[in-house]
Parts: sequence; C-alpha cells; structure tokens
Amino acid sequence: MSDATITPTSLNVSRITLLSVAGMLLLAVIWGLSIPITKLGLETMPPMALTALRFGVAVPFLFLFAIGRHRIPLRVLPKVAALGLLGIGVGQVSQTFGIAGASASVSTIISAMIPIFIVIFAAIRLGQSVSLRQKLGLAGAFGGIALVALDRGGAAAGVVETTLAGAALVLLSALTIAFYYVWSVEQTNRYGTVTVAAWSTLAGFLAIVPFALHEAATTPFAVEPEAIASAVYLGLAVTAAGLFLWLWLLRTIPARVAASVQFLQPVFGIGASAALFGDRMGGLFLIGVAFVLAGVALTVITQRK
Repeated sequence: MSDATITPTSLNVSRITLLSVAGMLLLAVIWGLSIPITKLGLETMPPMALTALRFGVAVPFLFLFAIGRHRIPLRVLPKVAALGLLGIGVGQVSQTFGIAGASASVSTIISAMIPIFIVIFAAIRLGQSVSLRQKLGLAGAFGGIALVALDRGGAAAGVVETTLAGAALVLLSALTIAFYYVWSVEQTNRYGTVTVAAWSTLAGFLAIVPFALHEAATTPFAVEPEAIASAVYLGLAVTAAGLFLWLWLLRTIPARVAASVQFLQPVFGIGASAALFGDRMGGLFLIGVAFVLAGVALTVITQRK
C-alpha cells in the first residue's frame, strides 16, 4: 500500500543522486511485489488471517518509529481510528479477498489506479480542480481497467482465473485506500504521517482480529513458511519500511520525481506475477495496461508551477 499523498510542508530537496535513484528503484520493487507476495501467502493461509498477521507485524514497528514524534489528542483518536477501519478494515481486507479471486497481474494493474482515485477524491474533498488532460487520463485508465478485467489470458494454468467479483473487490480496495489517503491529509498535516499511520493501523488491526480468529477456527489450514514470510514481508517491508523510504525520498528529491515510482510498481508486479505464477498476458491485458499507465501519467503528472 503506497502512500501517494504524503507531501512535505516545505521542500528542501537536493539534486538527484545515485543513492536517491537506488532508493526509488528499491521502493518500486518493495511496493510492486506486494500483490504477488500476497497471492503467494494466500496459497496456504486464508485472507483474514493473512491480513491480520501482516498488520500485527507492522503495528509495533510503526509505533517504534513514532516514538518522540507528534502526539494525538484523545478527542482526535476516534477520527484516526475511523480512518484505520476504512483503510484497513475495508481497503486492505477487500484487497486480500480480491487477490484471492483474481490473478496477481490483474490485481496489480487495477491497484495502479490508486493515484487516479486520489485525484478524484482530492477534487471532491480539497477542492482541487481537474483539468481536461486529467479527465482524459481518467477515461483512458477506466477503459484500460475494463480491458484488463475482461482478458482471460492473464491467468496461469492451474491457478484460479480472474473472476468479476475478484476484480471488483480489488477495485473497491483501490477506491477505499485512495479515500483513506485524501481524508487523512488534515490529520497528517497536524499530527504527522507516522503518528497517524501508527494509530490508524492499530485501530484497523484490532477491528479485524476477531474476524481473523473466527476464520482460523472455522477454516482448516496449515501454517506454512511461505505464508509467514509473506505476512512479514507485507507488514515489515511494504507497510513500515516502505512508508519511511517514501518519506526519505520526498525530503531528498522533488516530489514529482519521487512520484515516478508509481509507474514502475506495475512493471515489477507483473514481472513477479509471471515468474511466480506463470501469468500469461493476453492481448486485451497488454492493451489495458498501456491505457492504465497512460491514464495514470495524464492524471498524476501536473505542470510545474
């Protein structure tokens, strides 16, 4: 889950260095592998259990990094908790269930829509205008998603094919996560991204624990090393380390350069899906990917002021 809305209040950026480029590539790999790794974990662990384990790993590290930072007043905690219930209780859970019913490649490219939904919600919530170019980008990306969802060549033999319900759940996840990012802007500006992320993640984690325990009690499964490793990677690398690497990039290079990570994520995600699951990319899928990436570019890249 990438945090595409975090922006520093004042940019004190230096020129792009080899270290910053390496950081961008590393972050693209970390975030790009999130969906294929989730798919791998789901082969032996049910969705709620995997999601709960992921955020059970992430929460301690987020609070560890939040030590000595801003404090959140008690009166604000319900708002932050509601964000966690939305972003994790709905967004991340629906993503996990969606990935269970869709190929990793299709899930990856649908999740690439998150920056586009952020633009839409920012226009609604923050009053930001949407240019004609961005509207064209939105239309192109939605058309690409339709082509990706309709393609039947993207599922590997022996792996469950993409269902309409699976694709719809991943799309719901992208919508919900984007909503979470935009509606958290006010709180993160006041109390800091790390602090808000820690408390909202804790709230979301606590909300899904009872459902995960019920699932574990009623669904027979074996705890395999791949599932544990997947949850640890998602919690530690994607959720915790990815956030702080992103923040470091924003303080090191211009935000418009750091944002290019969004265009590399699907490349690594689709490549990993092909390597891990043998996902085959049909003609409609490839055309849809091109439309989505072009739409993201038109929607997200803005002219310098």
